[in-house]
Amino acid sequence: GISRNGCRLDFPEFNQDSNLTKHTNLPDLPACFQLSVLPWTPCIYLWLASPFYILYLKRNNRGYIMMSILNRIKTVLGLILWIVCWTDLFSSFHEMSQNQSKPPIYFITPLIVGMTMLLATFLIQYERLKGVQSSGVLFIFWTISVLCAIVLTMETALPANGVEDKLRFTTFYIYFGLTLIQLILSCFNEKPPLFSSVVTDPNACPEITAGFLSKMTFWWFTSMAIKGYKSPLENKDLWSLNKQDSSELVVPNLLNEWEVEKSKAQRYKFKQKMKIFISFHNHCHTGSIKKVVNEVLLSKRREVRQPSFLRALLRAFGPYFLIGSAFKLLQDLITFVNPQLLRLLIDFTKQPNAPLWWGYSLAFLMFGTSLLQTLILHQHFQYCFVTGMRLRSGIIGAIYRKALAITNEAKRSSTVGEVVNLMSVDAQRFMDLTTFLNMLWSAPLQIILALFFLWQNLGPSVLAGVALMVLLIPFNAFIAMKTRTYQVEQMKHKDDRIKLMNEILNGIKVLKLYAWEVSFKEKILQIRQKELTVLRKTAYLSALSTMAWTSAPFMVALTTFAVYVTVDEENVLDAEKAFVSLSLFNILRFPLNMLPQVISSIVQASVSLKRIQDFLSHDELNPESVDRRNNASGNGADVVNGTFSWAKQDQATLDNINVMVPQGSLLAVVGHVGCGKTSLVSALLGEMEKQEGQISIRGSVAYVPQQAWIQNATLRDNILFGRPYVEQRYRCVLEACALTPDLEVLPGGDQTEIGEKGINLSGGQRQRVSLARALYSEADVYLLDDPLSAVDAHVAKHIFDKVIGPEGALKGKTRILVTHGISFLPQVDNILVMVDGRVSEMGSYQDLLKQNGAFAEFLRNYSLEDIIEDDEFGCPISLCVSLLFCCRQISIMSNDLENPKKMSRRRRCSERKHPESPTEKKEPKLEKLIQAETAETGRVKFKVYWDYAKAVGPFLSLFICFLYGCQSAASIGANFWLSEWTNDAQHNRTQDQVSMRVGVYAALGISQGVLVMFSSFTLALGKIQAARKLHQTLLDNKFHTPQSFFDTTPIGRIINRFSKDIYVIDEVLPSTILMFLGTFFASLSTMIVIICSTPIFALVIGPLALIYFFVQRFYVATSRQLKRLESVSRSPIYSHFSETITGTSVIRAYGRNAAFVLMSDMKVDENQKSYYPGIVSNRWLGVRIELIGNCIVLFAALLAVIGKDKLSPGLVGLSVSYALQVTMSLNWMVRMTSDLESNIVAVERVKEYSETQTEAPWIVTDKQPPPDWPPKGNVEFADYSVRYREGLDLVLRNISLKVEGGEKIGIVGRTGAGKSSMTLCLFRLLEAADGEIVIDEVKISEIGLHDLRSKLTIIPQEPVLFSGTLRMNLDPFEKYSDEEVWKALELSHLKRFVSNQTSKLDLECSEGGENLSVGQRQLVCLARALLRKTRILVLDEATAAVDLETDDLIQSTIRTQFEDCTVFTIAHRLNTIMDYTRVLVLDKGQIAEFDTPTNLMAQKGIFYGMAKDAGLIV
Repeated sequence: GISRNGCRLDFPEFNQDSNLTKHTNLPDLPACFQLSVLPWTPCIYLWLASPFYILYLKRNNRGYIMMSILNRIKTVLGLILWIVCWTDLFSSFHEMSQNQSKPPIYFITPLIVGMTMLLATFLIQYERLKGVQSSGVLFIFWTISVLCAIVLTMETALPANGVEDKLRFTTFYIYFGLTLIQLILSCFNEKPPLFSSVVTDPNACPEITAGFLSKMTFWWFTSMAIKGYKSPLENKDLWSLNKQDSSELVVPNLLNEWEVEKSKAQRYKFKQKMKIFISFHNHCHTGSIKKVVNEVLLSKRREVRQPSFLRALLRAFGPYFLIGSAFKLLQDLITFVNPQLLRLLIDFTKQPNAPLWWGYSLAFLMFGTSLLQTLILHQHFQYCFVTGMRLRSGIIGAIYRKALAITNEAKRSSTVGEVVNLMSVDAQRFMDLTTFLNMLWSAPLQIILALFFLWQNLGPSVLAGVALMVLLIPFNAFIAMKTRTYQVEQMKHKDDRIKLMNEILNGIKVLKLYAWEVSFKEKILQIRQKELTVLRKTAYLSALSTMAWTSAPFMVALTTFAVYVTVDEENVLDAEKAFVSLSLFNILRFPLNMLPQVISSIVQASVSLKRIQDFLSHDELNPESVDRRNNASGNGADVVNGTFSWAKQDQATLDNINVMVPQGSLLAVVGHVGCGKTSLVSALLGEMEKQEGQISIRGSVAYVPQQAWIQNATLRDNILFGRPYVEQRYRCVLEACALTPDLEVLPGGDQTEIGEKGINLSGGQRQRVSLARALYSEADVYLLDDPLSAVDAHVAKHIFDKVIGPEGALKGKTRILVTHGISFLPQVDNILVMVDGRVSEMGSYQDLLKQNGAFAEFLRNYSLEDIIEDDEFGCPISLCVSLLFCCRQISIMSNDLENPKKMSRRRRCSERKHPESPTEKKEPKLEKLIQAETAETGRVKFKVYWDYAKAVGPFLSLFICFLYGCQSAASIGANFWLSEWTNDAQHNRTQDQVSMRVGVYAALGISQGVLVMFSSFTLALGKIQAARKLHQTLLDNKFHTPQSFFDTTPIGRIINRFSKDIYVIDEVLPSTILMFLGTFFASLSTMIVIICSTPIFALVIGPLALIYFFVQRFYVATSRQLKRLESVSRSPIYSHFSETITGTSVIRAYGRNAAFVLMSDMKVDENQKSYYPGIVSNRWLGVRIELIGNCIVLFAALLAVIGKDKLSPGLVGLSVSYALQVTMSLNWMVRMTSDLESNIVAVERVKEYSETQTEAPWIVTDKQPPPDWPPKGNVEFADYSVRYREGLDLVLRNISLKVEGGEKIGIVGRTGAGKSSMTLCLFRLLEAADGEIVIDEVKISEIGLHDLRSKLTIIPQEPVLFSGTLRMNLDPFEKYSDEEVWKALELSHLKRFVSNQTSKLDLECSEGGENLSVGQRQLVCLARALLRKTRILVLDEATAAVDLETDDLIQSTIRTQFEDCTVFTIAHRLNTIMDYTRVLVLDKGQIAEFDTPTNLMAQKGIFYGMAKDAGLIV
């Protein structure tokens, strides 16, 4: 019972009683301890915490909460508790008055506890008034109180000789009951406070209202986990971002701190200057000039103090981050409690008569500390990740706002790509760093603590183990360095491969026509081979480092134990020492591995910091440089004595400019290229550095830049540009800008989504949209920078009349028009002529003509060109037809949408609006829009894993698993041996076997290391095998895919398979598998060890595994979808950003900065909205999985206590130290399963494109035609029909004709008549739907494609060249000698050009042959044809690309060189085919006329009409 002789304040009994305690069956703590330390613990905690807490509540008031029943009960209970405590106090006084002397502790304890209960009651009410819904402080207080009370209950439970002190017994139990009720009540939440603005959001994050317990265990996230498990998450399921994480709060906060930093730096500079000035002044009198100069130089060195972005970051995000650091500190300290408890537990099993309660309490203490560690660690992570997230928001916001304001000079120094990189890469680096940053002080702390405990345990022999650990660090560093160099090399190969692949896919049609696939496939495979070689080296290196990483802890343990046993005869290795040391070594492993990583990531982040700081310190445009207030002069725009340059230190681009534009007039600015017209417009917008003079503009501005800037939004949004939609006005604007006809052609009218940079509009359309935006904005001053150059003459005229001119929509507004079009000049009010950055003359058209100055000369130069231009538009219709034809080509080859280089041709056509069938243009586009890329949702099918295993090789896969099993077995063996060895200590047979024990232990451990290395090596072999196979099948299939596939699939999608997905298969997937196997076998071996030592543990595994499985399924389903949503919402941030940078001048001119900043913030928040649940899902998972791990620890310890008589201390140590490690493996295993699922998708996607339908075989062996086939070149179409793809209409219907060898046939017809289809049929790019083609008695449908295509030659309409040497472009298979190649070049008129080049035939062609002119490229195609010299030649005449001269060259060469061959020419210019043998006229896919040209002219049919249109008949 409670011993009466009580406690004098010097506690003498502590020492005597400690032995007594441990060995009785029931714990009997000394009375003094019961009465002082236990009740005081919670009180001390509350009194320490409450001042800080009250201060915090004072500052963060959330509005008060109404009195609720819950609150009333809590308060009443608090008061009752106070009364109960004081009852004790008064009973003590009562006893004293009856002369029973009491030790002072009986008065002090009730007094203190009573006061504390009053404080708690006060806090309950105070929290209510400040709007706290659930209190952490009080929850912890009640928890501690209950725990202490439980210990006391165990004391007073069964007093042997009845209850002596009835009153205290009752009060104590009342006290215990009430604190328990308070604890339970404090788990519940109060109602939200009144008048709070928190929950106006329909989809608010439940975290805001979550209680303390829910926040600690992340229980509030469960609803999303369940939702994600039932069906894939969508955007609408995501919670809104917490207010304090949104850009709206984070960015201004950071920017304010940054402004403070900048002003500090400014002040500092100013002070320095003052110092210099004063010292100069003083020394001038004394005359020591030299001294002054020195001082000035010194201070110059000091002066360059840049504002520090780091300080701004620390001030903005530091305080929040420090809370996380505090959690980390706590967690580090708790980590070391468990090894100490393990020591006590092993000690306990050694003593045969130790009481069981001691063992149980140890087991529960272990569980408790593990649990506490889990909760604290995840709180720390949560704080770190949220800091990282805010950092990213802040940095992106700051960079975006800066990018809108920087000068052109600054823009020049950092390209769009670099700035986007700042946003994506550098901001990301900071984000990653925040999670590790605490390791910088935590790792050394953990290392020091671990070493301290180890030293206590084993003495100086620890140093041997530590030395080994330190030696491993440079080894790992060396491997990391090598790996990095290999990675760089591999990136290079990968880029080369993708670049070549991109070219191949862009020119796939040409490769098929020439039958060149094999040679290009070889080229790709060569690069791939290099890539795989580097991969193999990297894999071997990583296998080495994996080995070092896995066997390090073991080697350390081995050296330490070996040294310990051999140093001194007296040293005995017992279970306590061995297993406690092992668990400490395991703690050491993590910080030692993390330190190098943290340091390298800090280095990277510091580089990023410097880049960001430099960018944020750029100069900004001065918004005051243009005076926007209404100027007195009444002019629309004035420039007085203006001198402007693009950068501060450049010489002036515009010099001494004086311009006055009267309100409402139209001023034209003309001059030669580069004379400063655009600069003048920029100066008026305030985009240039003003060196002197002043500018004023009256009212708002609208600006049309020379290169139209189009946003990636709908056409309507591009025109409205943030202004409200007014139907009437909008229609007028479209009409005036000639956009109405275009809307009919676009698939979605004005709701068509315009691609980035306006990729799916022609140049002219873009320019007109830009103009429409200006017109719709209804500004006062219009600055139009050459808006008419990109459009055709008649469109230009329409726009000038309807919009700009004296009768246009803008009449009465001030307009400044930069133009080259001379025809409009007579109609403008004033003309400003610029020469070399100066105004040379200004006045009306008539005045300037009379002056006969620069302007008159300008007119003379230009008018000639203008006349020619005009003539071209009255051009023959055949040209128009040809242009339409090229339009159609483009709409069929949807590739062009991806390839902006081909836009130029398209621009020419879409401007001429001829009646053409709109359906033809629309269909492919619509179809393309429909075929969206399929994203797999839900679980990955087992078949995909099997596919990968097959690619690795089924036997190899099994062998890898087998090796992993062996290595786990070896490690378990080594540890079992250790436990046997430690048991020697009990039986005192230690010394005799030391060398044998050490030897076997070493052998087992080293064999484990070797096995690890083997398994990593085999895995490396397997992964390279798989990477090679999967890429090979994908490549083979893509070369064998029919043309129609490439027409309907965007190239980007195919390239994606070759780059991203192959990269995942090469690098990401194998490492994920490695980690997965590692963690899986680690978890497995833990279970095996525990079951071996305490078989009953098997019963517990079932339920735990079930919980584990469920948590894992919930997590994987949810987190996979969150990752998808996050990556989908990430790209808009960057694309919007790069778009903004290219359009800054437009955005600033229209004054839309704020709106764009808001848009960017919304996009960032949208991304963080899916990122935040992603972080929390990891925390949620962590807490739950680690709880399972902690349960394993609990059961392992409990079972060890129960079976302590049967178990040796060695086995107990073994099973519990294994259990302590298991949480980490379990946690990683779930992550790895989830990563494995998201990465294995790459295999699925590659498989999908490796199994598309293929074209006919390249070579059919039993049907191979003779080598000299075709001898004559007769071609016969027999009842031939063809369609482009299944389900489309026939393009050619029942064509029958015979062509004799050596005939020259011209093919003509209107657009869409099927001319080009005929040639495609000859090459079997289109397979027959009906009928057949026979060439010299061989049916072409029966022979192999290469046999057929290599015997025909085509000179295609668009000359396609590949990057490589000229020689390779002419003869990729190297079949011909150099002389033959030179002969071909000579005949194709290229010899002079090539022989002038230094590298001759090895002249490097750049991608697409950009470094040759279009005409030269066409001649290269001719040279190809001359080299092949086959019996049948198809000439698809080039349309707009080639000048007439080149065209004549080609025609004459063909007439002479291909005299005896059969030639088919698709003609656009009829004069080329007037001397052909026969002409075939197609109409709607059928033969309309087929005869000699003269006969056809006589028939006066279709051909006659075409010739007449072409002006061949007068």
